[in-house]
Order: sequence, then structure tokens, then C-alpha cells
Amino acid sequence: MSVNMGVKIAGVNFKNPVIAASGTFAFGEEYRLYMDLSRLGGIALKALTREKRKGNPPVRVAETASGVLNSVGLQNPGVDGFIEDYWNHVKKIDTVKIANIAGSTAEEYVYVAERLNGIDIDLYEVNVSCPNVKEGGVNFGSDAKLLAQVVSGVKKVALKPLIVKLTPNVTRIADMAMAAQDAGADAISLINTITGMAVDARTRKPILANTTGGLSGPAIKPVALRMVWEASKAVSIPVIGMGGIMTGVDAAEFMIAGAAAVMAGTATMCCPDALTRIIGELEAFCEEEKIKNVYELTGTMKTGSPESLKAFGGEITEGKPC
Repeated sequence: MSVNMGVKIAGVNFKNPVIAASGTFAFGEEYRLYMDLSRLGGIALKALTREKRKGNPPVRVAETASGVLNSVGLQNPGVDGFIEDYWNHVKKIDTVKIANIAGSTAEEYVYVAERLNGIDIDLYEVNVSCPNVKEGGVNFGSDAKLLAQVVSGVKKVALKPLIVKLTPNVTRIADMAMAAQDAGADAISLINTITGMAVDARTRKPILANTTGGLSGPAIKPVALRMVWEASKAVSIPVIGMGGIMTGVDAAEFMIAGAAAVMAGTATMCCPDALTRIIGELEAFCEEEKIKNVYELTGTMKTGSPESLKAFGGEITEGKPC
């Protein structure tokens, strides 16, 4: 059976719902050695700021159990450097291109969006996990008012649809999802990394030079699934899910929980061509389940039942204490 793998998000057609997440894929230069980038549903480019950033000092990446901690610090060439040195390569990639926008003030986000209006980017992804220097370092994404300030400011100038990338480091993800929607977001993506740390017991020092970093990979998948489910119930705009996706079945789970599409990042650090494998596995899953259109998966999750418990080898205790 032939499966229609196409999805539409914020009026933009994607050939399939698997997108390279911002950060680990940079601008796609290295990965074209391992795969045909045109097979991807889309590419979310590395975060761009107003000025060039060198990022944090090393050590910036540390492997943990079932995951990776990173404290790269948004290293990037700056929006003008990207347009001058990288755009000619990126524009030739035959897939949806998403620019990730970051900044330390609301005005910086607006500046980056205005500069990107001059090139043929398909969507903007507003990264609200950045600290607002005017508010003492409070992350935009952890304060609904600050989040709305950034999103509404970018929305006023942006010529392309806005995806807002939400941080999981909040009390209620549904509140932030609704704040993004109310401020003008055309879609949301989640989750960004979870704040964590690693310690060297011998030296009694943190492994990362920045002490803390963002945890990604399979370790955060249960949290990501829960937040995608909660956010998708709270908003009417499309949700793009991410957080520990390593296989096509992982991608299907996120879509069942409410995602219209998915992003994967850490998987590409383990295996450079992971995304094309995930696409193939997702298509095979749909064929096995006799699903003609991949978008039919979105939001089809049923509530827990005794059958689901048995599927994991659990025992139904009929109210007996554990």
C-alpha cells in the first residue's frame, strides 16, 4: 500500500513530517555527505542571533545515560554572516527551510526576522529558551508575558509563518502554548532541552564548563510526549513534537500524542543518516497499520486501559497495593 507522507503546517506543504531539529544539524553542510537532504521533510537551521556568537568555552558536550548534555551557547555566524556565507548553499536544498531565531532582547528577535525577510526562508522558528538580559536573565519561554512580547513583536514584521519553540522548564506547558498562540504563533514546537548537569566524582567538578546544560536524547522522551499531548489539547494550531525521537515508531508515538510533524536532533549525532531511516520506518509503520495518509495519525491517542498495561508486560492488580 502506498502511503501519502505529506503534511501541511501553517500553510506550508512538507513532503513528509520528519524535520531535522535546530542545532545538531547546523546548516546541513556536513550531513549532505551522508544523505540526500531533499528526502527530509524540512530542516530547522541552527539558531541565528543579531551578532556573531562564539558560544561557551569547552567542555560543551557531555554524554549521559540515554542522552546528551550540551552547553554550546548558540554559537553561530550571526544573521548577516549566515546570509552572506551560508544561504547560497542552504537555498539549494530541495526541502522546507526553517530559520531558528534567537536573541537576548525582544528587539534582537525582531531584527533577525526583518533581515531574514529578504531571503526565501519558508518559516521562522522563534527560540524562546533564551535569557532576556533586560529582565535579569529570565528566560523568555518561562514567563508568559515575556514570551508573548517576543512572539507578537516578531509577528508584526515577519513575512513568513511563525513556529514558537517552547522550553520544557516551566510549571505548565499548556499555559505557554496558549500564550504563544494568543500572541500570533502559527504553530508551536516542543520540547527544547531540559536543564541538567553532569558531575565528575573524581575531580568533584561539573563536566560542562558552564556547569549546567540542556539534556536531549531518549532520556527525555517520556517528558516530551507528555508535554506534546498537553500542549496539543490546549491549542488549535499545529504542534511539532521532539525529544528523544530515534526511530519511526518514536515519531508515530509523537504524532499519536498530538503532533502534526516531528523533529529529531540527537539521533543524527549517533547516526548521521538517522533521519532518512526514521522516515522509512514511519512509512513502514503506516503500511503495517493500513494508514493511507500519515497525517491521520495525529491526535489519535486513546486513554490508558488494562490492554495498554498488558502490552508492557504489566500485571493488573485490581486495586491491590504494590
